[in-house]
Amino acid sequence: MATVFIDGESGTTGLGIRERLGALRDVTLRSLPADRRRDPAARREIMADVDLVVLCLPDDAAKESAAMAASLGNAAPKVLDASTAHRVDPGWVYGFAEMVPGQADRIAAARRVANPGCYPTGGIGLIRPLVDAGLIPPDHPITINAVSGYSGGGKAMIQAHEATGGPAFELYGLGLEHKHVPETQTYGRLTTRPIFVPSVGHYRQGMLVSIPLHLDALPAKPTGADLRAALSAHYQGCDLVRVVDSPADGKLEPEALNDTDRLELYVVANENRRQAILVARLDNLGKGASGAAVQNIALMLGLRTGVGARALATA
Repeated sequence: MATVFIDGESGTTGLGIRERLGALRDVTLRSLPADRRRDPAARREIMADVDLVVLCLPDDAAKESAAMAASLGNAAPKVLDASTAHRVDPGWVYGFAEMVPGQADRIAAARRVANPGCYPTGGIGLIRPLVDAGLIPPDHPITINAVSGYSGGGKAMIQAHEATGGPAFELYGLGLEHKHVPETQTYGRLTTRPIFVPSVGHYRQGMLVSIPLHLDALPAKPTGADLRAALSAHYQGCDLVRVVDSPADGKLEPEALNDTDRLELYVVANENRRQAILVARLDNLGKGASGAAVQNIALMLGLRTGVGARALATA
């Protein structure tokens, strides 16, 4: 029976992970009383007594907690960090199991894994296979537009929407310094920094990430079918990531995958205009957060529950 401690279990992601792990037979959740969760001695003691610690904390606190775990030496647990703190740190393995062949093996062998961001899961899921296939050059200027439910914005945004109604829709991060850009660029293998335009809608969860392309501006001048074939080949054998036919009515709404851990990818193309839009749909609390975390926990602990097909085959 594997033991897991969630440091920061009262937040949105922590609660989601706790609920999912509670359904697994091979995992025992350890916890601290509410009045001891900020006690360094209590946290250090429980870290030394579990197999894996999940960090659901702000970045600075996550760094401190990761350092505390590492200081335990031979008694140190494995660590999965759900914050932004370590996502581009070379000492941590990036926890997108389907990103490239062999990534699930790296996660399974790692002692420190950084859980991906919700927006980057969609962006990287679309970009990386096409860069690897030579259809998008690494230096190509990429724009990523995305909309998420308000649960992705943390406690303050959730309270604003649920208590006061919140705006129906708003752009944010217009300073073009969103914290998800570094991991999107790094793991998308982009040498030109992408423009990322996030937005939030007045609904709880669900996400669409879209990337417009001028097909004739790409050196290979691919068709929409070429892009779709490259994505399909890349994700062949994956349970949780699927390349899906374009919607017949030309519409996509963001909530269809709520309460699942799936990621759907679309290529919508107009060959007459030589334009295409890549779209990823996911639950920002599922494959975009807690669902991905449980998938990574299963890999790191050698469990067979909660791991997608290709990841399971190589774990």
